[in-house]
Amino acid sequence: MVARPRSPCGALLPQFYAGRDIFITGATGFMGKVLVERLLSTCPDVGRLHLLMRSKKGETPEKRLMKLKQSQVFDIVRQQNPTQLDKLVFIQGDVAQPGLGIATADLKQLQEVSIVFHSAATLKFDEALPAAVDQNVLSVLRLMDICDTLPNLQAFVHVSTAYSNPERYVVEERVYPSPVSLSRLLALVDVVPAPILASITPQYIKPKPNTYTFTKAMAEEAIRSRASSYPVAIFRPTIVVSSLKHPYPGWIENLNGPSGVVVAAGKGLLHVFCRKPNAKADLIPVDIAIDTLLAVAWETAVDKLSDVRVYNCGTGENPTTWGDFERALKVYLPQYPLDGCLWYPSGNGVENRYVHKILEFLLHTAPLHVAEYVMRALGVKMKISLITAEQKLRAMSDVLAFFALRDWQFKNDNVQKLRARLTPSDAGIYNLDPKTIDWNEQYKNFVKGTRKFLLKEKDEDAEEAKRHLNRMYFIHKGVMFFVMILLFRLILQNKTIRDIVYGTLRLLASLLHASYNMLEV
Repeated sequence: MVARPRSPCGALLPQFYAGRDIFITGATGFMGKVLVERLLSTCPDVGRLHLLMRSKKGETPEKRLMKLKQSQVFDIVRQQNPTQLDKLVFIQGDVAQPGLGIATADLKQLQEVSIVFHSAATLKFDEALPAAVDQNVLSVLRLMDICDTLPNLQAFVHVSTAYSNPERYVVEERVYPSPVSLSRLLALVDVVPAPILASITPQYIKPKPNTYTFTKAMAEEAIRSRASSYPVAIFRPTIVVSSLKHPYPGWIENLNGPSGVVVAAGKGLLHVFCRKPNAKADLIPVDIAIDTLLAVAWETAVDKLSDVRVYNCGTGENPTTWGDFERALKVYLPQYPLDGCLWYPSGNGVENRYVHKILEFLLHTAPLHVAEYVMRALGVKMKISLITAEQKLRAMSDVLAFFALRDWQFKNDNVQKLRARLTPSDAGIYNLDPKTIDWNEQYKNFVKGTRKFLLKEKDEDAEEAKRHLNRMYFIHKGVMFFVMILLFRLILQNKTIRDIVYGTLRLLASLLHASYNMLEV
């Protein structure tokens, strides 16, 4: 192990990135956008940022790059130093293609690259195994093949996930043995017909719960076992959520995980979800994760280790729980309501999976299906299908339940040492410390940011949203009262129960009468 001395005074990270060309995959994703923004905003002298882009939904890489530059995430960069955006250049390619689909001429463009960040991946937990292997495992090997040809490369950082080994409740900063050999896995997905492969996948990937965590673990082992002439690091963030501060407090552009819960609950669609109230919700603000990632690349290049170093990035030093998350939604969704909610936000968490399934049917499946058919009968056109929304809610709940019913301890010694190694000037620019999070403020900004940045709802519509929410509140209470009266009447249809209720009322009346007579005496 190479000694890790504390750096002398001065902000070394901006100096380190000055003049360096950087190659980034996944730059148009949630974390990728913040990575690009932090490089442009904190490293004024950074070289060109080469972004791997493919054609998507009929849009060419040129057009996608133009849209990226216009993204809200770069508003501050545009205001303070707009020429920084000229440093963004695209490399046409696709991680799912051999050689990443990069043309020979474009490969020459990468010859000056000295840092590579690989964050592209499929995040679908139910992705078919061949597609997950292609995008999460083979993409890494393809990229490392290209990195072998880059003469100036000093650091390759692979963005994995802290949940690549979810069967372990204590996760250390090391690469664990892979569930199967890579050669056998590649042979399996290449030879076995898709229908058969789909049927055997759950058993094949055990103890991993889904193809996402399985292929992320396989990618880590592929990196560890592959010889390379450049330093390599694996970066494992936990559940990445809205920003603490940069580019704005609460910035979010991702519907996955907790942000999907905020939207679904805020729109009045989600009324129950499965969670253990005291289980830690390891939610890491995206800007803390990205600042740590930038420091990881710096340390990887400086230390020049021959072994792969792993960094677990989470909030275990300043934990919050799923119960805290639930309570925060009950407080802040009514304060900062989303536009046009379909029902009053009234969700509750339950711990028992069977109870959750029953309530899910009663509060989600049945009402949304009935509402959809009533709307169709009345000829009312909805922006979204309520049945489709219910199916997505169910899928989201199943994914969230896996994380919200379990507790993990992620060892983060490497991240703590890295944080201690930064100079005060670096620490003033890059926040690697989860202890700086005020969770009440973070949750409030999460809700506000979901409304403003994710759903693009306007501040001037906030008052109307509150008025609409108030109307939904009275409708909600009215329906609850009606249901209680109906249930009470149904219960009284049983003679035994009716006799017990009336007998109790008569007993209470006689006690009150006796008490009144005693007071008169």
